[in-house]
Amino acid sequence: MRRHRAARIVSTLGPSSSTPERIRALYEAGTDVFRLNFSHGTHAEHKARFDIVRALEAEFGHPAGIIMDLQGPKIRVGAFAGGSVQLREGAAFRLDGNSGEIGSGQRASITNPEVFAALEAGAPLLLDDGKIRLRVTAAGADYAETEIEVGGVLSDSKGVNIPGALLALSALTEKDRRDLQYGLDLGADWVALSFVQRPEDVAEARKLIAGRAGVLVKLEKPLAIEHLDQIVELADAVMVARGDLGVEAPPEDVPGLQKDIIAKARDEGKPVIVATQMLESMIASPTPTRAEASDVATAVFDGADAVMLSAETAAGEYPVEAVAMMDRIIRRVEGGGHYQVTSGFDRRGDSGSDADAITAAARTVADAVRAAAIVTFTTTGSTTLRASRVRPEAPILALTPELATARRLVLAWGVHPVHTADETYFSEMVEKATAIAKAEGFAIPGQRLVVTAGLPFGTPGATNVLRIIWVN
Repeated sequence: MRRHRAARIVSTLGPSSSTPERIRALYEAGTDVFRLNFSHGTHAEHKARFDIVRALEAEFGHPAGIIMDLQGPKIRVGAFAGGSVQLREGAAFRLDGNSGEIGSGQRASITNPEVFAALEAGAPLLLDDGKIRLRVTAAGADYAETEIEVGGVLSDSKGVNIPGALLALSALTEKDRRDLQYGLDLGADWVALSFVQRPEDVAEARKLIAGRAGVLVKLEKPLAIEHLDQIVELADAVMVARGDLGVEAPPEDVPGLQKDIIAKARDEGKPVIVATQMLESMIASPTPTRAEASDVATAVFDGADAVMLSAETAAGEYPVEAVAMMDRIIRRVEGGGHYQVTSGFDRRGDSGSDADAITAAARTVADAVRAAAIVTFTTTGSTTLRASRVRPEAPILALTPELATARRLVLAWGVHPVHTADETYFSEMVEKATAIAKAEGFAIPGQRLVVTAGLPFGTPGATNVLRIIWVN
């Protein structure tokens, strides 16, 4: 199941992609990592999808990554009589914590009344992804009086965003904690944290996860961007979650923020996903707009490790076609001359450490000898992520005795992970590298491989070996 591209594809599973046949089609079309969105669906539904992915993994003999995406402290309005109300510009509208009362055109409850303490007169409130805009005129401990600046139809459970306010909310709700335990017990490879505001939010989640999965931080609040350096350092991977980020930040700021986040993740050697509305029109159309194709291409040019499909595969009418289209766009970008210039110009690897110096040298040597692949031996994944960070021309073949490591590495740019038994001696590893490179379609006799590893085996972060080997 070798992918002939470096950037990876993440597909969200949902009502449109729940059967074994449909999930298999998504996998064969190009999906590398599957996302389970715990904002929707039951535990039983997520387990059924999880089991289908693991069965595919066993059938194809190649690791498949699974992300469990926690809902986080998303603020929502309550229910309305008839399911929706019309809010008219200039009218007054009250928000309160009386969840037992049905909403009307004059008031509504919200799910997190503790946020009222952060509101002051003049603060903006954005409802339904910014389609409706309110302005706070007065606020107390359990209410906010507002004026409707931009009206529209407001329906049950629509989201509420409060731009610029530091909210007294943990990044993990009680629902998240229950979901987290369930997902970790299943064996999810990554845990995506929603609505992170501060580095402390990431530290809290890391303590609970305790190394059982990678920590993937979704950057969707401008306040989190203010702490970008610390958050990326604490995370194992990050996501440019442009949906809520585009609501709370001005739309014209989002492209620049996307580049800033990708650049910081690249500096730290952490995988980065670009997500939300990438092929949005394919929810209802078999082809994307030209602007959407360009958007996917831009993320690839920027150096993202992965691009993600959300509603396109979870609830759309053309989920398999969306994956196939994204696969074609990525391969066309990576095969073009513009991409070669961009990727070569923006390589990183100059931290000054011995391990990074050896990895940068491996990339240079692989280019010079036209190596068929760079082979990394890794236990924790750090040696492989270093190789991915410098964006070599040659594909990266990651050999690891840890299945959990192999599954997490599926997310990394240019990496083809293989779960294989551990070896004691480096000479045995070299023989295994040659055999696997041939079996996986990366090399033929007469070609060369560049090998990096950390000795003694199993020492985290100890990349200290570089070797050129011939394939017999």
